[in-house]
Amino acid sequence: MKYLSSEQLKTNLSSGKPIEQWLSHQKQDDYTILKWLRIDKEKDSTYSVSYMECFDEGDEDFLDIYEFAPLDPDEPFTINSFSNINEALFFAINKYQASESRFVAAGMIQEEYKEYLMAR
Repeated sequence: MKYLSSEQLKTNLSSGKPIEQWLSHQKQDDYTILKWLRIDKEKDSTYSVSYMECFDEGDEDFLDIYEFAPLDPDEPFTINSFSNINEALFFAINKYQASESRFVAAGMIQEEYKEYLMAR
């Protein structure tokens, strides 16, 4: 099973395991921007939603999206904090059009990127 069920994503987050989601890409004249997000449980038991935009610098041999240059090096990502999981998920879905049924475990975002590469 590739995507986490609603129960799995809440269990992962509750136990401190981040979840991620591929959102989209945006083509410009001479480059492509990749968009994705991550939800983490913080040490103070709040939940953070991190939204990232980076340049598409990969290929089939280099899938490490974490290493791609951010669109804005001064602000590599946007973070919003919430007191519980449900608020964080609600925000991700409403602000970034995330889908509750398309979250993956942390580290699996590269597989989502690989699928994007194969489909383009």
